[in-house]
Amino acid sequence: MSFFSEIGALYGQYAPLLGGALCVFGAVLTLFGAIGVLRFPDFYTRLHAASVTDTGAVLALITGMCLMSPSGLVTYKLIIILIFLFLTSPTASHAVANAALKAGLTPILSKPDDKAQTAETDQDTAKEVTS
Repeated sequence: MSFFSEIGALYGQYAPLLGGALCVFGAVLTLFGAIGVLRFPDFYTRLHAASVTDTGAVLALITGMCLMSPSGLVTYKLIIILIFLFLTSPTASHAVANAALKAGLTPILSKPDDKAQTAETDQDTAKEVTS
């Protein structure tokens, strides 16, 4: 047997297994994103959790589906979908965040306890600069 025929036999044997593992990994990433959306404190961190895990999960899921696809045409269509999602998902997240910022939704930059400490530190720094 030639080298390429051995690789083809291994690919045919392990591609569905690897594809299934990638699909499970993508599902776990999606679950982490959903948990992030529920747990994070404000709109912007929730949007970030959703958009980052969405992009990673889509990559894993579609790559897994490509490995398990029965024909080249299905793989081609999945790659086109992947390119479309990679172009539109981050752009849509940016547009939503920009619209929220222009509508007056301000991000939470620190915890309430940190604000008091930051105010004290700022006053101390201002006293040092002026003296």
